[in-house]
Amino acid sequence: MDSLSQIVLGGAIAAAIAPAAHRRAALLAGAALGTLPDLDSLPIALLTDDPVALMTMHRSFSHSLFVLPWIGWLIWWLCRRRGGRVAQAPVRWFWAIQLALITHPLLDAFTVYGTQLWWPLRPHPTMWSSVFIIDPLYTIWLLLACLLAWWWRDRASAQRALLAGLVLSSAYLGWSLLAKAQVDRVAERSLAAMGLGDAHYFSVPMPFNTLLWRVVAMTPSGYAEAEYSIVSDRGAMTFRGYPSNVQALAEARAIPAVQRLRWFNRGFMRARVRDDGTLVLSDLRMGLEPDYTFSFEVAHRRDGHWQAIPPVQQPWHAPVSGGSGLRILLAAMWQRIWHTDARPLRSVIVEAPAAQEEARAPGAP
Repeated sequence: MDSLSQIVLGGAIAAAIAPAAHRRAALLAGAALGTLPDLDSLPIALLTDDPVALMTMHRSFSHSLFVLPWIGWLIWWLCRRRGGRVAQAPVRWFWAIQLALITHPLLDAFTVYGTQLWWPLRPHPTMWSSVFIIDPLYTIWLLLACLLAWWWRDRASAQRALLAGLVLSSAYLGWSLLAKAQVDRVAERSLAAMGLGDAHYFSVPMPFNTLLWRVVAMTPSGYAEAEYSIVSDRGAMTFRGYPSNVQALAEARAIPAVQRLRWFNRGFMRARVRDDGTLVLSDLRMGLEPDYTFSFEVAHRRDGHWQAIPPVQQPWHAPVSGGSGLRILLAAMWQRIWHTDARPLRSVIVEAPAAQEEARAPGAP
């Protein structure tokens, strides 16, 4: 999740557990602890400049449920030795520190990126993918709770605000899982009706909401994509098919970067071969067709064989740019949530640049 969500989650949890007299200190400490796991990007960047390694090592050791409890214990032990608030209420502060840390990777696991909860073991990263990386309806309750707790300090109303914020934000996560289960049921029925009952697929909410979802299924020749609104849609999903160079991907499967990405994203990749013979892999989980956030050059074809090259991350081009482009996309998403017959977002994205140019043209209203 985004940094603000992690900050207010850590602050709310620590402040709800610590003694009332320590509430403001707990809010600050919890905010810092809620941010701490994401600082793994700093040491990783010192170890390597390989973009595939940078992507797949993020949310690993610093997000592990085998590692964080020991880090929490060490922080608690050092603080208790120094005296002060932790020494005054060691049990409460122990749990405040532990839970502010551990809830960070658990919240990250609700997104589609993937979180290595069991590092150094090697299962696929956990991706429950029931909330978008930024979702105001999750964050707002925790933010309000932290602000009220800071203002009310050691009053009983501050504790009630913190508990209410934690309950409402957790209830929203629960709702997101129920919404995802409904989308998955429809997706499985729709794919089965198309003869793709065994297709490998995932579902993920569209930006900033849990009402409009995107479903991607891998097919023998590439992948298929559909949108589904749990408010307005009824019946089967309408999938649109897109090609992927599955032959090249299979032939290059032994290349380390290909293996690493396949493990990390569970095979949800688009493969294409450029005119110069370079194999480019795109992670289908993040972005909108045809623009994906993470795309890497990983191999080059020489003398009929794929040879590994130092991975290069391609620049990400947002599907729409600028304030007007974002407004176009958000408006299209809003319409799609409430109207089944609204245009697919794909067509809006394709037409958005022309609409932006028209808006910038002299004399445009």
